[in-house]
Amino acid sequence: MATTTAVDTTKSGDVVVGIDTHKYVHVGAVFDTTAGLLSTISVPADSHGFIQLLSWAESFGQPIAFGIEGTGSYGGALTSFIRRRGYRVIEVARPDRRIRRLVGKSDTIDAQNAAKAVMAGFATAEPKTADGTVEMIRQLKVAHDTAVKARATTMVTLKAMLVHAPEVLRAEMAGKTQITLARHCAALTVEHLDSPDDSMQITLATLAHRWLMLDHEAAELNEHIERLVKTTAPQLVQSYGIGTDTAAEILIVFGDNPERIKSEAALAKLAGISPIPASSGTTTGKYRINHGGHRQLNAAIYRTVIVRMRFHEPTKIYVARRTAEGKAKRDIIRCLKRYVIREVYHLVNNPVTSANAI
Repeated sequence: MATTTAVDTTKSGDVVVGIDTHKYVHVGAVFDTTAGLLSTISVPADSHGFIQLLSWAESFGQPIAFGIEGTGSYGGALTSFIRRRGYRVIEVARPDRRIRRLVGKSDTIDAQNAAKAVMAGFATAEPKTADGTVEMIRQLKVAHDTAVKARATTMVTLKAMLVHAPEVLRAEMAGKTQITLARHCAALTVEHLDSPDDSMQITLATLAHRWLMLDHEAAELNEHIERLVKTTAPQLVQSYGIGTDTAAEILIVFGDNPERIKSEAALAKLAGISPIPASSGTTTGKYRINHGGHRQLNAAIYRTVIVRMRFHEPTKIYVARRTAEGKAKRDIIRCLKRYVIREVYHLVNNPVTSANAI
């Protein structure tokens, strides 16, 4: 059941709608561009609630934008619904903690803050459409990454248990690679459970079977991801030092609508690679490292830079020149990361006329 409250005021005809999304309920607030807050509403987070929310917003005038918090999670379906109706959707970040301490926290307040952020120009990001191949890659990569993490944890546990195994068994397992160790332990069998040595073999066999299963799962998912990446953006994996995993991270950040990222500088900021001004008072021209942005993409670009520094001849020449100029290795890596981001931006948006790497 929807609940609504209204404020008696004069409308101008153009409205901005802010929406705070949740698992079961979405809360909206509509602002007139000149008269301010007009009304708030709470609707179910389903198709009927979406229709009701849109009809309610249109009853106050012409919606010029919808500011939605959580477009990548609980607000994903609502974002897609509003977009299909031809309205502009803007992704709104969670309010600053300082503001929350000053004005309080509630769903209605969050919805109002979302609309205010759009009206003030603080929120400008266009959300991902999440309706194409890149969304498929993102979903598969979530499963792949969790399988890889669980596989690593399983191997650590297996080796930790092997420390307490009988000396003969430890000697048999010494010097083996992870795959051969897992296969050898998986072959262990026990006829009767009569001693700790028997339970140890069962434990090692169980962990080994688990590791092999996760290894097969990760490999299978990686094949799916690689196929989709090569179909979507083959030019990325053709660039030196950019593998399937890095290309997947790049595509996930761009989304199915890469045009939403307007420039290479915007992509650098999104990846946390652009430096942040840190000047104050008499101190000018200082910058600090950007610790924000998409950390997975940042790490992927870093791996690409390290590979190029070791094996890519033009990059090695660049590193030698910058080192001779007195640049520290850390600063050289920052510069190279910025160059790679520039290359990546043009590879995704202009695959035919792709930029050359350093």
